[in-house]
Amino acid sequence: MLLLTFAAGIVSLALFFVLPHAWISPSLPFLFVFYYACSLISYILLDRSVQKRINRFISVFMLTTAVKLFLYLAVMIIYAFVNRKDAIPFLLNFFFLYLVYTVFEVIQIVSLTNPASSADEKRNSS
Repeated sequence: MLLLTFAAGIVSLALFFVLPHAWISPSLPFLFVFYYACSLISYILLDRSVQKRINRFISVFMLTTAVKLFLYLAVMIIYAFVNRKDAIPFLLNFFFLYLVYTVFEVIQIVSLTNPASSADEKRNSS
């Protein structure tokens, strides 16, 4: 996840020099920290729950998804009301990082819950 954050940061830095500065929010570095923290906490909770029972994993997955959805929505709404001038660039940057981290999280969750990969891990560890 750290590599993903670094790669997204490099892409954002490149876009900073290519795109008009009005499209880049000054809060972008904080968005990286925010998404990294949310994704890391979510992954740790899901990893712990998948090791216990699949039913527990489903409950934790639904809970973390709902909490993240409301948290993301709250951050977007609050920031847009507090900083009206920066609302559009912030929302564009927020959405870009949302797509990047969501794709990464889906890939990680599929690999975490894939029965073939967990069976291979058990065979290799024996």
